[in-house]
Amino acid sequence: MISGQPKKLLHGFRLLSATLTRIGSLYARWAPDPHQKHDHNNHQSTQSIALSPIQTNPADNPDPCDGLEMDAVALNEEGVPYFFKGDYVFKGFGGQAKMINKSFPEVDNHHQMDHIDAAFRMHHDDDPTHNNIFFILDDMVYSYYQYKLEEGYPKNISEVFPGIPDHLDAAVECPKPECDEHSVIFFKGHDSYHFNVKTKAVEKKKFESMPNCTSAFRFMEHYYCFHGHMFSKFDPKTGEVHGKQPKDVRDYFMRCSSNNHTERERCSRVHLDAVTSDQAGHMYAFRGHYFLQKDKDGVLKADTIEHAFKELHSDVEAVFSHDDHLYMIKDDNVFAYTVGENHTLLDGYPKPLKEELGIEGHIDAAFVCEDHQHVHIIKGQHIYNVDMKASPRAATGKGKLLLLSKVNAAMCGPEGLKVIVGNNYYRYNSTMLFVAGRALPEQHRVSQELFGCDH
Repeated sequence: MISGQPKKLLHGFRLLSATLTRIGSLYARWAPDPHQKHDHNNHQSTQSIALSPIQTNPADNPDPCDGLEMDAVALNEEGVPYFFKGDYVFKGFGGQAKMINKSFPEVDNHHQMDHIDAAFRMHHDDDPTHNNIFFILDDMVYSYYQYKLEEGYPKNISEVFPGIPDHLDAAVECPKPECDEHSVIFFKGHDSYHFNVKTKAVEKKKFESMPNCTSAFRFMEHYYCFHGHMFSKFDPKTGEVHGKQPKDVRDYFMRCSSNNHTERERCSRVHLDAVTSDQAGHMYAFRGHYFLQKDKDGVLKADTIEHAFKELHSDVEAVFSHDDHLYMIKDDNVFAYTVGENHTLLDGYPKPLKEELGIEGHIDAAFVCEDHQHVHIIKGQHIYNVDMKASPRAATGKGKLLLLSKVNAAMCGPEGLKVIVGNNYYRYNSTMLFVAGRALPEQHRVSQELFGCDH
């Protein structure tokens, strides 16, 4: 499925594929037991052949760590997240793939199941202990309570949620006060439909800053729009996307083995959060929960930020190298670590950003260049200088970036200044040329030219 496209575009193909698979399974469901003896001369022998079920190979089951695009995500009645893909469900953050019809057989029996369009759990205001799980397939709604299909279901979506279109992409419950009224938000293409559970009124909105959701999820009172194997955290009232997005589902919602971290991070198309190089020629690149380290010989390794820099956990906003230390900015604090095999937090850190660098607010990037004394800090479309030898330190020399409205990360090295924007970077011979330039230089691909990815 192409991320961000309405699911119905592939519905015909997928339904045909599912039907062919189902027909094949009807013929292949039973097989003669080769160890069972029977009389070949007996005309009735075919009726006495022992039948044994064909066993599916677990190795053929989908693996969420392969970067799957989930069809739907919902909590069950006990609060365990269920991730749905095709005929399978992953129960919990580290669950193995199980057939959906083992837990919800009627969904398969009443419908030639291609995939679940949307799923969500909904509580009842008059009975907080009563939680239903709703499934939406094409134009039909299935409601389960304690894993049993409720009487009268499935029903047409127009009967259960009047005013809501069929062939949806995603849905999520939004209780008060997270939404103004107890609602269910349905997503189809670029549109969202806010269904008032009490009055059944529908308000149609466009969440301009959000991608098209292929599934949606409410967890710990936060809202997540899944698109492909990425997700974006959003405000259910406004659609505003929070923080540095999107992020990889596998880093937050799946317990994936670390064996493929290096390859995945090396070739990821998600922009870096921060990058720097130290005086020994080692490069550090941060993204979400992970970081890549490239030594002076070009050898790459990936690890979790929490493992190497345990006080940070994840989501570094900016990083720079100074005086054989790595300075990392997160929220309103600065963390300083030793450079070497083991990264140790320096005594007295973290320190408030205002106290350490004389600046406040969200920082997009920071880097140190030629003189190794001044830190250049990018905040929005402005760049500041901080003299690391001054006391107290202050952000001075405010300049305006004329050509770039957003910078994700930046670092200096032997080849000059590299400014990263999205999946690409621009190289400048000096900071002055970066600030004063009137045209963008040649664009380079981060994954290929910084990390040697071949695709």
